[in-house]
Amino acid sequence: MTDGPVEPASPLLFCTDGELGYRRSLTDFSQPLTLDESYRLAHLPLVAPDHPRVIPHRDGKFYEMGRHPRVFSLVLPVDDATLQASPAFRELESVLKAAPFAGKIAWDLLPRRRDKLHATICGSLGVGEPLVIAPETRRALAGIGPFAVELRGLFSGNVNRGRLYLPVYPQKRDGANMLHKVQAAFGRPPGDLWLVGLYNLTEDLDAAETAALAALIECWRDVALLRFTPRELWLLGADDDLVLDSQVAETLPLGG
Repeated sequence: MTDGPVEPASPLLFCTDGELGYRRSLTDFSQPLTLDESYRLAHLPLVAPDHPRVIPHRDGKFYEMGRHPRVFSLVLPVDDATLQASPAFRELESVLKAAPFAGKIAWDLLPRRRDKLHATICGSLGVGEPLVIAPETRRALAGIGPFAVELRGLFSGNVNRGRLYLPVYPQKRDGANMLHKVQAAFGRPPGDLWLVGLYNLTEDLDAAETAALAALIECWRDVALLRFTPRELWLLGADDDLVLDSQVAETLPLGG
């Protein structure tokens, strides 16, 4: 007696741009890209501390030369070695290094962040001390289980203008965005932007450089750079937005 026919595995489905916020949050490239205030306050002091446009501190903000009290967030970790092994990603980085604005990217920052690549899912889950994860939250994460995500092209947003990211496209399962399910487990409202910060600019871009960046983003926006299935999330504490001084306070498994 032989086994019956094997049902083909269902194809992975990922959230579409119509369901996510990457298109509406894109930098306006109709004029030369300038480093915005939030970037000059939180990022530029760490990237180019002697730059004349650094904002060292500002009343009502807790940044002091880019540093702040330790903040804990739930993040999706991205393995740098796996990313570097992707032919599509290596091609993208090669194109970036040949771009007319390549000299304005802080390439020396990349090795310092190699083991800290991530996309934030739930920010500010504790200041000074990490959130104590409730048992029901842990049960919810176990029930969600592992799910796939896809990193695509390159992204420059309308906030923190000066940082370049890889956007995260989460798997849809039974019609549900799986990152929404994670956010719901922590009592957070659903988001639509999850970004892996990679590159930081050290200067404004001129018109030609801005046009080159816009063209590069348009060319690569639908290119899948890496697809993987995370099996854990991190509760990450950091003293700066580039997580140069950071620690993984806890590893949270997805699934039992």
